[in-house]
Amino acid sequence: MTKPGEAKLSHLFQAADFAGFKVKNRVKYGACCVSNYNTRDGFITPRELARTRVIAETGCGIITNQGAYPDPLGEGKAYFRQVAIFDDKFLPQFEMIARMIHDNGGMAIQQILHAGRYGGIDLGYCIQPSVVPQTLPHFRPPREITKQQIKETIAQHAEAAKRAIRAGFDGTEVTSFMGYLLATFNSKFTNQRTDEYGGSLENRGRFMRELIGAIKEATPGHPLVVRLNGTELMDKWGGNTEDESFALMQQAADAGVDMISVTVGWQEAPESSIGRDVTPGHWNYLAARAKKLLPNVPIAFGQRLPDPAVADQCLADGVFDFWEVCRPLLADPQMIHKAAEDRLDEVRRCVGSLNCLSRLFRDLPYTCTMNPALGHEVEPEYAITPATVKKKIMVVGAGPAGMECALTARQRGHEVTVFDRDTRLGGALFGYATNDIANRDDLLSVLGYYEVMAKKLGVEMRLGTAVDAKLMREMLHQFDVAVIATGARLDKAALPPVEDGVTLVEAVALACGKVEAKGRVVILGGGKVGLTLAESLKTKNFDVTIVEADKRLAGDVMPSWKWRHTSYIESMSIPAVTGATVVKVDKAGVHVVDGKGQAQVIAADTVVAATPVKSSQELIHAIEWMIDEVHPCGDAVSPRGLGTAIQDGYRLGCRL
Repeated sequence: MTKPGEAKLSHLFQAADFAGFKVKNRVKYGACCVSNYNTRDGFITPRELARTRVIAETGCGIITNQGAYPDPLGEGKAYFRQVAIFDDKFLPQFEMIARMIHDNGGMAIQQILHAGRYGGIDLGYCIQPSVVPQTLPHFRPPREITKQQIKETIAQHAEAAKRAIRAGFDGTEVTSFMGYLLATFNSKFTNQRTDEYGGSLENRGRFMRELIGAIKEATPGHPLVVRLNGTELMDKWGGNTEDESFALMQQAADAGVDMISVTVGWQEAPESSIGRDVTPGHWNYLAARAKKLLPNVPIAFGQRLPDPAVADQCLADGVFDFWEVCRPLLADPQMIHKAAEDRLDEVRRCVGSLNCLSRLFRDLPYTCTMNPALGHEVEPEYAITPATVKKKIMVVGAGPAGMECALTARQRGHEVTVFDRDTRLGGALFGYATNDIANRDDLLSVLGYYEVMAKKLGVEMRLGTAVDAKLMREMLHQFDVAVIATGARLDKAALPPVEDGVTLVEAVALACGKVEAKGRVVILGGGKVGLTLAESLKTKNFDVTIVEADKRLAGDVMPSWKWRHTSYIESMSIPAVTGATVVKVDKAGVHVVDGKGQAQVIAADTVVAATPVKSSQELIHAIEWMIDEVHPCGDAVSPRGLGTAIQDGYRLGCRL
């Protein structure tokens, strides 16, 4: 029986034939990055298997398992805990994964990932076509791969592909995404060889063609997918043009590849490809060009395309053949099922903060801002299970921590009431989101999700109600548990001296529209709140200056987003005084001593204090003798960020 969402999104849920295999829909789970959940020597752990079971149950027609490196030396190994496929000893773990995918009706594809320029993580060097120095210091110095090594590497890929098929996978995939080995041969930036593997575009594509031929010969009757750049974004470094990228796609098609997955960018690219600063659908033209160039080759695509409804329209318009999606399914593994059941309003959207990549770049297991259970599927403590004792819970604070706790506790069977002094939910995130110049809809979707789910789950919302000791005395014995998610506030006692008649504006009040800025604005604090406000005000033609105590801006911003803020500040010509001590604020402006010991006065009509902040914990102490349980949560424990607020709320909700 057709589900209501399947009828609405008929192209997305249309069955397809692919290389002799029947596929139940046109969604391909993309192996967007490895998890770092495994052992240092390449074996899959119970944590990984538990996570893979969730992936297998996403409902995708094609599921690509994360990239495994194919060489015993580890020159292709990009991440500390990347899985390996260079030996038969690894077969049992891959057999389990292939079986999971098949048991859920999916076609199983195993990705082979040789990182090349970004590999050799345990070796202290990397291999690539030519010795082109790294532009990012954390990667290893390169060595030029020899012709003999090229032959050995191709053979290792073919053997890895055979191994995957023996394990039960239906096909394999090779990736050049992010600038891995295949990309370094294709690109004139890293391929400066003068032999038959370098020079002309035809020669640079030789490694790819030989790789495709070897894998196809080793795995007859089983499809091969190749992920290729539609654009490298490497113009600054002399990389391939888009025309050259598409000429390489033609080479891959002529060599017999069964599907091309169109990707965007390298790790070294000086511009973003997948963060929320890229408008959803921005890269669709690359997929359309690939489909026009190669009408008989299936094209998979999903770069910065998180919406099933938009994907369905792209399929209808012939932009691509399969919607390749990964990060949106990290944020909400049930998205495809919700789409099929016409429940798209219940989807947790990927907000493009790239927490997943930030973690990987620090050699940590990946996590997700929006999905607090990601990576913890093997732990019963992270599962939403029926409560043994049903309780009446009051949550004070309707920000992300409070709402996450409320929804989780409600799903366990508790009665939940949320209180907030504001007349709308969201807390400080509302102000942060409305001033985000990257893509405010992503962050605002978090609040939309909480509104929808609170209504559907039956969480009582008492907005516009300030909770204090007096109100608690009136509600004695009505609740069993109080969750204090009151967030953080400006630490006024730690502010610099302010002359009478001069007003310091609190950042959150300005962000939420409770006060307005006038004239020249000086923002005290160059963290994420101060930077977001500065960028937003600059787009409204305010004269803005940032004053930051640390030597660098963006100290509390996750690694994969720091560069975006600093590039905004640079491109908008927003002056920043760093390493600065604010001496006082008076009618003349903000008096500072900078990092070089030089004093200056920055003229200001509006002074905004984004720092220092401290947790709002007064209510914890005020009501501890009025209720059975009191639990602080989110920024009320310690001021941090959106991801930790959601994590805190979820974990507390799971155990109440």
